[in-house]
Parts: sequence; structure tokens; C-alpha cells
Amino acid sequence: MKKASSEELKRIVCTLCDDIGIRLAGSPQERQAADFLAAEMKKYTPHVSIEEFPVFERCVESEKLEVFIDGAWKEFPCSLFSNAVGTNGKTVEGDIVFFDTATGYKRPDLSYLKGKAVIHLGCHIESEDAYRRLMEAQPAFLLFVDTRYPADIQLADGLFPAYVKKFGSVPSLNVAYQHAWKWKTNGAAKARINVVSEMRPAMTTVVVADLPGTDPQGGVIYAGGHHDTQAGTVGADDNAIGSASVVELARLLSEKPHKRTFRLMSFGAEEQLSLGSASYIRHHRAEIEKEGLFMCNFDSCGSAMGWASFIVNGQTALCDLIRKTLNGDDIYYNEYHGCDPYTDQFPFAACGVPGMLFFRKNCSAGLFFHHRIDNTPDKIDYNVAADYVTAAAKVMETLADAADISAFRGIPADLKVEIDDLFNKVYGGF
Repeated sequence: MKKASSEELKRIVCTLCDDIGIRLAGSPQERQAADFLAAEMKKYTPHVSIEEFPVFERCVESEKLEVFIDGAWKEFPCSLFSNAVGTNGKTVEGDIVFFDTATGYKRPDLSYLKGKAVIHLGCHIESEDAYRRLMEAQPAFLLFVDTRYPADIQLADGLFPAYVKKFGSVPSLNVAYQHAWKWKTNGAAKARINVVSEMRPAMTTVVVADLPGTDPQGGVIYAGGHHDTQAGTVGADDNAIGSASVVELARLLSEKPHKRTFRLMSFGAEEQLSLGSASYIRHHRAEIEKEGLFMCNFDSCGSAMGWASFIVNGQTALCDLIRKTLNGDDIYYNEYHGCDPYTDQFPFAACGVPGMLFFRKNCSAGLFFHHRIDNTPDKIDYNVAADYVTAAAKVMETLADAADISAFRGIPADLKVEIDDLFNKVYGGF
């Protein structure tokens, strides 16, 4: 097998980031990225299509945050969460309350947050019950702080669509850790926001490229990345590199015929909790549950400095195959087997399809440039990314041509129970 090309990976990443730019779910730029990736895939297979699914596009006309500090109102940068309401152009003000999520949700009563400007120390609300209680407390608005990194740049993020659909939302914005620190240490008392925005009905895109196998009944092996981004970022590592990796896989795997079919995909709306891949599996559920053999996902796997941190959801034989293949290519990694709902592999796991996530950390908390304006093409080591693609192709070829694949199928029963529970709670189920 040929090796993946670092030059090709860089070309595709730079086209997505520099030529197309920010690619919010449902936006014209997301569609432009899908069209570009489809054209790239057609170099290696004629079986390429783009499927569309409903989504809400984050459309922000203006967002303003002011904090009363040192005796005056001072403006600070912010970023409205996708799926959160704005203020309809009205200024909303509240007394500041710092709410540490590590212990705050243990309180039996959150009513003291009513009408307050809540500084939410933690960028996610992963418990449906915690989100429900917070909405019932009726804060004036939420200012989320990413406590993983003490940064002076705010990230961009989104509320879980299933939670918002069930319990509604209040205006929710990201703010920088260092700014929140300043507000606390300088005794800031009040904050006010003014946000003109809407979540506009739109369509997200899923690029699907098939390399048909010689055995039509042999099953399907999937690979995927996502081409959408969060607000304010061109998303080189999150996740232009993932979509570029899938295109390179198409080149490598198309060199010769294989027994089983490869389906290579690039998803939109991953940044809205994998809405693109979740919509795809809901639409094709019966087929995926019957034919799906493996799903290889690439997301944030190119950091210039860092280490491999891969999630593998599968039987022992599959874990051993992946480990042997990657170690044979001098790729060593930390291996995890738990549930992670923040990947496009997770909805496939909910369908019973085993798989893995290629991910690369650069600090103990994850990635310091996660969802930020500085997630740019210069952050990527394209040689490392190419090594990952080459090794993934070898794993996929082994699965595609194995005489008997039964030992590699399925997800351990106890893990599948956890996945199903999380899929129902966080994604709203099928």
C-alpha cells in the first residue's frame, strides 16, 4: 500500500480553511465545503453523493457583553452558543453570581440564580437533570467559562439540541477564563448583554463516497470526519484535517478492489452534537444495523505537538488488530474504551457498529486551541496525520478482506448498555 500524502492533506486543509473559511452548520460555506470534498472524492470513485438533513444555522448579527468593574462598564469579547436564544436586541442586565459546576449542581436549591448573570465555571452541562434544574432556576443569562484551559481567548460552543428542545434556553455566551478571573478578583458586581441573533432553519450536508466491494452481501466499513466548524474559527484541526484524512483514505483504498464495501463520509453539523451523523444513522438505521462492520473516525487528530489518544469501542479481537497494526507502523497510543458522545463515531456505536476515534492531545485537558480563532492550518503536523491515515487504511483493508469477520463484530454488551443510555439521554434517542 502507498502511504498517505502529507502534501495532499495540507492542500485540502488549506482550501477548507483559507479559501472557504468558517463553516457553520447549515451555512453556504458548509455547503461549499461539502461540494469541494465531493469533487475530491470523485477523483477516486464515481459513487459520490451529498445527503441533506434539517438543521438550525447560527446567525448572529451582533453580540455585546459589558461588565461593571473598577467603577465603570467595560466591554469584553463573547461568543453566543449555537442553539441558545439571544435578547432580541434588548439589553439584559443582572447581578453576577459565580457558579462552580463541580459542586454547584449538588445544591438542592438553585433558585438563588433567578434573574442573575451566572458565570458558569464549565463549558458543558452534560447531565440532562442539571440542565433542567438550571433552566427552572431562570437565570437572566449564562456566561460559560472553559475551565480546562486558563485562556485569554473565549472559545465557541453549543448547547445540546435535545436539551434545548426539551427544556428551552436562556441567552448563553462563552467568555475567556482570564476575563472571568479578572471579574472575580476585581469584585465585578454586574453584567449586561445585548444579542441580536436567530437560529435559522437550514440544511446540513453529509458527503457519502462508496468504494463498492466485490461481495455485495459482505457488509460495510465506514470512515468519517466532519467539515463544519464552530463560530469564529476555521477549524483546521477541528476538523478540516479529519475530512482531508477521509479523502486520502479514498485514494489509498481505491488502489485495488476489496471484498467488502468502504463508505467514506464527511459530516456537517458535528459541532451541534454530531447532528449530521445522528441524522444519517436515523435515516439509514436498518441498513447500518444489518451491514455495519466498523467505523473509523478522524477528529482533531493533527496537533503539531502532542500524543495519540484513541477511543476504541469493540471486541478484544478488534482492539488487538488495531493495536498490532498501528504499533507495526510505530504508532503508539493511549487507548480508551468508554463512551464519548462528542464524536461522529458515537451514533454508529448506538447502531451497534464497533469503531475507533483518531484523536491527538497536546495538553492534559485536551487541545489548547479547541474551538478558538487560532485553530489554524499552522497548528497541524501533516506528517503525523498522514501516518494515522496510512495505518487506518491498513486496518480497514484487513477487515475488508478477512475471510471471517465474526470475531471483530459488535460492541461488548456492558459498553453497549452505556452507549444506549447516553444516546437516549444526550441525543434524544432514535
